[in-house]
Amino acid sequence: MTTYVMAIDQGTTSSRTILFDADLRIVASAQQEFPQHFPASGWVEHDPEDLYRTVVETATAAMDKAGATAADIAAIGITNQRETTLVWDRDTGKPLHNAIVWQDRRTADYCARLKADGHEETITAKTGLIADPYFSSTKAKWILDQVEDARDRARIGRLMFGTVDSWLIWRLTEGRSHVTDATNAARTMLYDIHKGDWSSTICELLDVPREMLPEVRDCADDFGTTTVFGGDIPILGVAGDQQAATVGQACFSPGMMKSTYGTGCFALLNTGDAPVRSTNRLLTTIAYQLDGKPTYALEGSIFIAGAVVQWLRDGLGLIEAAKETQAMAEGADASQSLILVPAFTGLGAPYWDPDCRGAVFGLTRNSGRKELARAALESVGFQTRDLLEAMRGDMGHDSEGVLRVDGGMTASDWTMQFLADIIGAPVDRPQVLETTALGAAWLAGMRAGVYPDAEGFSKGWALERRFEPTMPKDERDTKYARWKKAVAATMSV
Repeated sequence: MTTYVMAIDQGTTSSRTILFDADLRIVASAQQEFPQHFPASGWVEHDPEDLYRTVVETATAAMDKAGATAADIAAIGITNQRETTLVWDRDTGKPLHNAIVWQDRRTADYCARLKADGHEETITAKTGLIADPYFSSTKAKWILDQVEDARDRARIGRLMFGTVDSWLIWRLTEGRSHVTDATNAARTMLYDIHKGDWSSTICELLDVPREMLPEVRDCADDFGTTTVFGGDIPILGVAGDQQAATVGQACFSPGMMKSTYGTGCFALLNTGDAPVRSTNRLLTTIAYQLDGKPTYALEGSIFIAGAVVQWLRDGLGLIEAAKETQAMAEGADASQSLILVPAFTGLGAPYWDPDCRGAVFGLTRNSGRKELARAALESVGFQTRDLLEAMRGDMGHDSEGVLRVDGGMTASDWTMQFLADIIGAPVDRPQVLETTALGAAWLAGMRAGVYPDAEGFSKGWALERRFEPTMPKDERDTKYARWKKAVAATMSV
């Protein structure tokens, strides 16, 4: 009998399922996009049924491609868009509201009041996060505030809160498991990352009843069993997408760093068993938790990375496919220096300005499609440097270590070379770019006894290409200074 591990990767714009064999090779995969809903400026929602439906359909399609049955699958690992928030009825299983997506900024005013009232210090001390609408807790509060009697129902255990992993597990186990893992819990702004438990102080502050919160488990643990795919399959691994990518990149040693380029961009630096308090507005979070022991990380979050290319395609109609941008960037007029600040839903780390909006600087009469495409790709490199500068400041040294990268945008050699040039450090692209799914698969497969431990897994990490910086330092610093000036102008509008 062939043994597979199923990795479910539920993302912001699509759901994907990949089957890995016993040697961690991809055997089959399937992917589906689903609609995005924008009911107001800065608001982003998903239909919860779309999330579950596309997961089941892609999992079934991948199994069909591999000719696999439930009996062939040793375990399921789940990785998910983090912070996206759902509240549903325990008895009916029906959501009270659409899922509020991590990009959503509707609670910005409330977060500003938390800061003004002096609560952010308590929030940061306990959760490692800042008071920002990015995180789940204020989204949950908003839903409870909007739906009549919701908070009373939550207090008596009638309502369930969860991030996408909890919602999927609840549905896949037919209501038997209301659980999450430590990495997703750490992104809710309700979880004390030092004590490893939900914070009663913050729950009371935000009026989010603890009775609706899921049980928190390790990343490799027993999350329940599903029979949806024709037989019993245990769910044995869960991690938020950026933490799963950190695992998939084998960043198990302190000082190792990865950056994932999907809809947004997220850089994580492993800081070991001790959380590092950022003085540069980065987040202190949990990288992964195994055997009850958390490993911590510094994280920088960029809201718009690959989404800027989607904007070129869907918003402006300048391209038909993302891959066109590389040739356009290569052919752009070198004498022009457009700067695109993609603050479509505000700016994340290290600025944390939910109110600023995007802008383009340096336009001339000769600026066109190619120059805009180059500026869009360069914006991802500039934002990454913002994060790395902050990380270097927090760690107290100027080390320019290797950055391991993954995600869809890393397929562009031009973008990766610009990234290496603007950060002034080598950029390593692995042979397996699906590191998020790979991390989820390893967590589940390791728990199931199919895959080796972390040390053995690390030995299998393989480099596809290293991009060395070639841009002169003076040019790099001049370009970055223009970026910083453009950001400052955007934030002042």
